[in-house]
Amino acid sequence: MAAPKKGRSASAQSKPGRSLALILIAIVGLTAGMFASGHTTPRLGIDLAGGTSITLEAKSDQGSAINKANMDTAVEIMNRRVNGLGVSEAEVQTQGSRNIIVNIPKGTNSEKAREQVGTTAKLYFRPVLAQEATGSAAASPSASPSGSSSASPSPSASASGTGEKATSSSSPSASATSQGRSVTDALKADSTPSASASAKASSSASPSASASGGAAVTADDAALQAKYAALDCSKESVRAKTGEGVKPEDTTVACGEIDKVWYKYLLGPAAVDGTEVDKAQAVYDTQTAAGWQVTMDFNKSGAKKFATITGQLAQNTQPQNEFGIVLDGNVVSSPYVSSSITGGQAQISGSFTQEEAQGLANMLSYGALPLSFQEQSVTTVTAALGGDQLHAGLLAGAIGLLLVVIYLVAYYRGLALIALASLLVSAALTYVLMALLGPAIGFALNLPAVCGAIVAIGITADSFIVYFERVRDEIREGRTLRPAVERAWPRARRTILVSDFVSFLAAAVLFIVTVGKVQGFAFTLGLTTVLDVVVVFFFTKPLMTLIARRKFFASGHKWSGLDPKSLGAQPPLRRTRRPGGPAAGPVETKEA
Repeated sequence: MAAPKKGRSASAQSKPGRSLALILIAIVGLTAGMFASGHTTPRLGIDLAGGTSITLEAKSDQGSAINKANMDTAVEIMNRRVNGLGVSEAEVQTQGSRNIIVNIPKGTNSEKAREQVGTTAKLYFRPVLAQEATGSAAASPSASPSGSSSASPSPSASASGTGEKATSSSSPSASATSQGRSVTDALKADSTPSASASAKASSSASPSASASGGAAVTADDAALQAKYAALDCSKESVRAKTGEGVKPEDTTVACGEIDKVWYKYLLGPAAVDGTEVDKAQAVYDTQTAAGWQVTMDFNKSGAKKFATITGQLAQNTQPQNEFGIVLDGNVVSSPYVSSSITGGQAQISGSFTQEEAQGLANMLSYGALPLSFQEQSVTTVTAALGGDQLHAGLLAGAIGLLLVVIYLVAYYRGLALIALASLLVSAALTYVLMALLGPAIGFALNLPAVCGAIVAIGITADSFIVYFERVRDEIREGRTLRPAVERAWPRARRTILVSDFVSFLAAAVLFIVTVGKVQGFAFTLGLTTVLDVVVVFFFTKPLMTLIARRKFFASGHKWSGLDPKSLGAQPPLRRTRRPGGPAAGPVETKEA
């Protein structure tokens, strides 16, 4: 009998402990890293942990192209908006080429974050031409904005302005007629903010000037006056349409809420663009006891424009000395000024709460998006519902695993121990990697991802079954267990690799062409497929080599799952022919 040749097969057969030690060291190292990072559980998605998921679709109605650069800029701004509110672990990501998904976890500020993320129009500073209460508040002579703004130079060397919300009661001088005629005179003279401001000042001082200006009212101005007169900002359906189709250079109407009272505004062309605000933040003034304030820093061009407009507005009377901070067609604040504010810095102060100051600062800092967005869908999941879904997903996984175990035990008997050990190793690696990938790349375990993990149980079990059946085929051919394990491996390995490659390719294509939660399913399926290859090569195969040396399996015990008699094994036959003679009888094959 010839001696066996030494080679890769013999080496792998004689040293299976190396592979087992390697994979166990990897599990221990990853587990230690998981505990060291402090993230011992996988990060849960919105549908499991609870929260709000918002889908926004980009529109090109502002003249900007819908491209990757603008979408990435919008994602960055929205992300800073949400994080500026202190909402932890919020996710903002693109979905396809036109959509943005905003996932806001459960938290006290999730509603506020949703409001600010959905506010996607550009931010402008517009001079106020007229202002008055609408709805039921308009019928009360005492109805007035509660707080107001003064913007005056600060005593400090840096020319900063301070302000609070303006207090102005509804009076005949602020009526739609007189204000409308003032706007008409301003537009007749020039469309620039400076001309408008001058015309407003003169017409406010002299009713006769307003009357004379009204003689040359154009059709557009008359329509604007009629629109302002009919505007009722107390109705939500009316407020939703006030900013539609308005360009920065247009005179327009808008709505704003002050102390739960809605006011309507007539606003001039935009004097300063929101993109010219470098930074805005909410600060608490402890020196003058002014409370919460909002400070603004403008860039070079914005500082020059802001100084010009505040100098012009300071010459007017209230409310025409105010400028409206307009976002998404709504006036979020309307501070007044008493002198020109230079130096590129300004402060808005008043009866702000901390939440109001931070909200206004976020709007000023992150209000200018390169694209406008329309809200397509909003999905809100409570923590209780998310917990129920997670419980149902885990229950489904447990049932699937139990069925696989029952099948393995009933059909493969002793070999089921190897399959179960391999499944446990695969589950441990999957859990640890999911826990580490949460803080590393933002992976969140959602319900589709749980489904992907459940499907992976079948994929992993399929690899074991392929190998077991190859080994049993070798035994049916009359070989003993140890050579059967080694001879079956090359064939089984090829089949397993092809099968897993197809599964991984399907997961990769699904991950690339789909968006949203389906990507969680694809990612989990791809991850578990890769781990299946690792476990089969570094754990299942070496473990099979070791158990082949144990008498229980090597002798073909009837409960081992490798009983030659139960498998119908037949001794292989080999016929030889003598030169020039008849065929010889059957000769039993011998193996080295």
